[in-house]
Amino acid sequence: MALDFSGQNLRGRNFKGQDLAGANFSYADIRGANFTNANLTGANFSHAKAGLQRRWAILLVLVSWLSSGLSGILWFVDGYFVLIIFRAFAQNSIIGCIVLILLIAYFIFTNSQGVGTGLGLVAFGIAFAAAFAAAVVVGAGAFAFAFPFAFVLAFVLTVVAGNFAVAGGFAVAGGFAVAGGLVARALAFSVAVVFAVVGFVGDSFAVALAIAMIAAIAVAIAIAGTLLSIYIAWQAMKGNEEYFFVRNIAIAFAATGGTSFRGANLTNANFTQATLKSTDLRNTILICSRWHQAKMLDRVRPGSTYLQNSQVRQLLVTGQGQEKIFDCQNLRGINLQAANLADTSFIGTDLSEANLQDADLSRAKLKQTQLDGTDLTGATLTGAYIEDWGITNTTKLHGVKCEYVFMRLPTKENPDPLRKPDNKQDVFADGDFADFIKPISDTLDLFP
Repeated sequence: MALDFSGQNLRGRNFKGQDLAGANFSYADIRGANFTNANLTGANFSHAKAGLQRRWAILLVLVSWLSSGLSGILWFVDGYFVLIIFRAFAQNSIIGCIVLILLIAYFIFTNSQGVGTGLGLVAFGIAFAAAFAAAVVVGAGAFAFAFPFAFVLAFVLTVVAGNFAVAGGFAVAGGFAVAGGLVARALAFSVAVVFAVVGFVGDSFAVALAIAMIAAIAVAIAIAGTLLSIYIAWQAMKGNEEYFFVRNIAIAFAATGGTSFRGANLTNANFTQATLKSTDLRNTILICSRWHQAKMLDRVRPGSTYLQNSQVRQLLVTGQGQEKIFDCQNLRGINLQAANLADTSFIGTDLSEANLQDADLSRAKLKQTQLDGTDLTGATLTGAYIEDWGITNTTKLHGVKCEYVFMRLPTKENPDPLRKPDNKQDVFADGDFADFIKPISDTLDLFP
C-alpha cells in the first residue's frame, strides 16, 4: 500500500534511497527534504511546497549580503587604482591607466556582448599584468612584480563577487536580498572612503584633492559596478542567454540546502501546482512527470534534464505551445498531455516515450520527429506534416483525431504537399488514420 504523507510537515526529512513509489505528498511541506536516489515513480507532489527551510534561506541571504559588501569594497579598490593615475610616480600612473582601460572595456563589452566577453578581458588583464611585471621586475624588485597582480586580483574578485552575490541573493529572496545587498555595499563604500581619506591625509596629495578624487572616481566606479551587477543579475534571472552561467551559479547557490531530488526516479510523478523554488533535480528520471501550473519551476536546478530550457518550462507549466519552435531538442519522456501544440515545430525533435494524450497537434511540423513509445491517444493530428516521422510499433495512435495529413513540409510552390487523402474533398473517417499508418509502424519503416 502506498504511503500517505499528504499535508504533513516534512521539512528536513531524509528519504534518501527509499522506495516511495505511489506515495502521496500532496499539500506537504517538503522544504529541505532529501529524496536523493529515491524511487518516486507515480508519487503525488501536487500543491506540495519544496525549497529552502527558513534557517537556510536566512543564511544564504546573509552570505549574499556579505559577498555584496565585499564586492563594494573591491569596486572601490578598483577606483583607487584608477585614482593613482594622478600620482607623480610614473609606474603607478601606468598601472592606473591600465585599470581604467580594463574597466571601461569590461563595462562596454559586458553591456553589448554579455558577461562571457567581459570576463574574457579579465583573462587578458591577467596575461598583460604578468608580462608587465616580468618587464619591470629586474629593475624595480619584488614590489613591481606583485603590484600589477594586485589590481588584476581585485578586478577578478570584484566581477565574481558582484555579479554572483546579487544574482544569488535574487534567486534566494528576490528584491529583499538585493535591497539588503545594496545597504551592505553602501556601508562598505563608506568604510572604504574613510580609510582612503585617512590614508591620503599623510600622502603627498592635499587633503581636499584626495577627497575630491576619491569621491569623483573611486565611489563613481564602485556605484557603476554595483549598478552593472544588478543589471546582470536581473538579466540572468530573466533567462537572458548571454548571462546563463551567472544564472546557473545563482540557482546552484539558491538550491544549497533546498529540497533534493537528485538522482531520483520521478517517472509519472505529479507536481501540479507545486512550489519548486530552490529544488535540485539533477540526474533525475523525468519520464512523463507532470508540471502543470507548477510554481517557480524557473528556479530549480535542472542539470541536463529538459527543464534547463526556459521555453520548455513555460510550455510544461502553461500547456500553451502554439506556434513555438522546439526543433532538434531532446524532449524524451516529456508530459504534454492535453497541451495546445497547434502549428508548433518539432522538426528533428526526440519525443520518444512522451505523453501527448489529447494534445492538439494540428498543423504541427513532425518531420523526422522521433516518436518511439510515444502515447498519442486521443491527440489531434489534422493538417500535421509527418515527413519521415519516426513512429514505431510501440507508438500509441488509438483514438487519434485526424482528417488529413501532409507527407512533406510545405513550400511556397507547394503549400499542400502530398496530402492524404489525395482528394482535397475527402477526409479520414474515425479510425481511418490509424489504419492508414499501421502498415508503416508495423514494419518500422519511414516514409520515403
